[in-house]
Amino acid sequence: MSSTEQESKETPVDDMSSQVEEELVRQQLESEEKLRTIGLFGEVNSTKAEEIVYGLYALNATKLKKKPVDYLDFAKGMDETLEPVEFIVSTEGGDACDMFAIYDTVRHLRDEMEIHTFGLGRVMSAGVLLLACGTRGKRKIGKYCRVMLHGVASASAGNISNLKTEVAEIKKMQEMYVSALAEETNLTKAQLKRIMNKNVNVYLSASEAVEYGIADIIV
Repeated sequence: MSSTEQESKETPVDDMSSQVEEELVRQQLESEEKLRTIGLFGEVNSTKAEEIVYGLYALNATKLKKKPVDYLDFAKGMDETLEPVEFIVSTEGGDACDMFAIYDTVRHLRDEMEIHTFGLGRVMSAGVLLLACGTRGKRKIGKYCRVMLHGVASASAGNISNLKTEVAEIKKMQEMYVSALAEETNLTKAQLKRIMNKNVNVYLSASEAVEYGIADIIV
């Protein structure tokens, strides 16, 4: 048998294998695109913030769109609406600057796609704002999730001048935190300041979190 004949006989098999491989790759890509969930578990820090910020922008870039079910949906522009992202929050809190990095990302993207936050286990300190900043009406919380609010804290040390600067920065950071929470929840700045000024951890149940507008739905 000549080499030409051998190649011609192997070609259909090779083509079939190539087609199967391409189909598997296509299915894998589709599966990854449909998994539009991102999570924050543990401490809010620069590593977690980097992962979440990049992750949210990547999901926003996938451009998965809802298909219109009828002409009215099409006319409303539903075909231009990105599929929502589910953002799971389960954290004891952490760095305020990293919290604001995630918060500003959510604020920037939620006009382009719905971000459904979901509080599980514990949502404390910095995590409260991240739960509250999801798309209104789509913020979920677990029935047994515990929510905790407290004032901004710092473990700074050094000379008197540095400490004065740090105290001033903490006050600014707390004011920013209060303003953001007041914007995202049913709590007023005055109510939030009273909570912060207690200098103790204030715990809320899932039902209280919904009452205060931190979440919308208990699951």
